[in-house]
Amino acid sequence: MNSAGGNPGLGEAAHHFLSSLPADEVEASQQEIYKFVRWFGWERSFAEIAAPGVASYAEQLSLSDTDYARKLKLVRAFLVYAKKEGWIKSNLAVHLKARKGKASVPSSSGRISPKATPLTQRGYAELEAALAILKEKRYQAIDEIRRAAADKDFRENAPLAAAREQRGLLEGRIKELEVALKSAVIIDEKQKYTLEVNVGDNVALRDVASGEDLHYMIVSPAEVDPARGRISSASPLGKAIIGRIQGDMIEVKVPAGTLSYQIKQIER
Repeated sequence: MNSAGGNPGLGEAAHHFLSSLPADEVEASQQEIYKFVRWFGWERSFAEIAAPGVASYAEQLSLSDTDYARKLKLVRAFLVYAKKEGWIKSNLAVHLKARKGKASVPSSSGRISPKATPLTQRGYAELEAALAILKEKRYQAIDEIRRAAADKDFRENAPLAAAREQRGLLEGRIKELEVALKSAVIIDEKQKYTLEVNVGDNVALRDVASGEDLHYMIVSPAEVDPARGRISSASPLGKAIIGRIQGDMIEVKVPAGTLSYQIKQIER
């Protein structure tokens, strides 16, 4: 039974999901579920979320986090619940899988050398603008922490915990952007024209199974923005597309099976 209507916003859906959990599980799940919802937008519906966007969300979670697997499990439970409620047709939970890779190895100086980050000129400018906005929000977050800490009426001071969580998320994202900008290598989009898909290209795909047309822009992991159709070149779909040409058939392996697409158009 769909208790929240045919197509609730993610915020409303999260509320219904958390309300369905046993009391002792709500606190453990709430933080990660709301983090997932904030990533896509509180008012967006499940109909606006595609598999690549879910995969991109998994990518941005840090492998260095000791709770990485547990956090993915909590969000998967939310997506499975959404499928059972009929809010989504396919099981998006299968696309929220742990990223494979080795932890970074410190250099002899004790510092980690960041890998080069390929960015378009527009992407670099957008990251600079995003960094400036986040630094402004940092001051707001500090003020919220001060106000919440001064309020003695809350037994567990939930507002203070929320403000600190928000501050932590901001600081983490600020560091990510600063590293990406420092290690950026600007792509010369006019240097070489080729029909092969590369970072910075817009690609139209045809889902072989459903016949649905999908449109994405292939970007570096630092430029990922699911809401605008920007998927990472390091995501499963991104890796399958890079280097291919118009008309090619591609396959993307997921836990549930294999997804097949045809590249209909490439625009630069």
